[in-house]
Amino acid sequence: MEKRADYTDDLKTIKKIMEESSRFLSLSGLSGIFSGISAIIGGSIAHFGILKYRTFFITDSLVTLSAGDISKIKIQLTADALIVLLFSLIISFYFSSRKAHRKGYKIWTLITRRFLLSFMIPLFAGAFFIIILFLENQWFLIVPSMLIFYGLALISAGKFTYNEIFYLGLAEILIGFCAAIVKGPIVLFWILGFGILHIGYGLFMYRKYEG
Repeated sequence: MEKRADYTDDLKTIKKIMEESSRFLSLSGLSGIFSGISAIIGGSIAHFGILKYRTFFITDSLVTLSAGDISKIKIQLTADALIVLLFSLIISFYFSSRKAHRKGYKIWTLITRRFLLSFMIPLFAGAFFIIILFLENQWFLIVPSMLIFYGLALISAGKFTYNEIFYLGLAEILIGFCAAIVKGPIVLFWILGFGILHIGYGLFMYRKYEG
């Protein structure tokens, strides 16, 4: 019986070592929760503060605005989105580093580099595409593109980390296409995709892997 117990412990140890060497396990559910909260705050600022309750991406809502007002709103919306992105990156790095330290994982490994590379390639492609949309004044496609390319980045990087990332990516893509079709309440799709989905994902991941 003692030998069987020893074999079981050895197998668990081998499985743990193989898992740690093949997947990036430092992602924290808390980073998803706080990133989602920041996206909801950013979306609320956009809707109530910058847009003044307007549905900016419907042409009728622009009739009463001058060209100068529209340019000002565009700059403010861009700044709002960039601040949310920066805060989310900082939060993700902080909680991932904290989890890695607590679990005894190495934060910077070959798998980490592969994970980041797989994640960043679709994200940079999306960034360049969004810049083109920005320059061409195709504003109603910017948020859908953000969601779609972000979803593609998650799917691309999913094979190097938890399987749940893949399904989060699929959900982001679906919401992105819905946003492109509906066009109107674009801020609500932003809040749903980057806010509520992230919070739900973060709570699930935290309870499953960290709770």
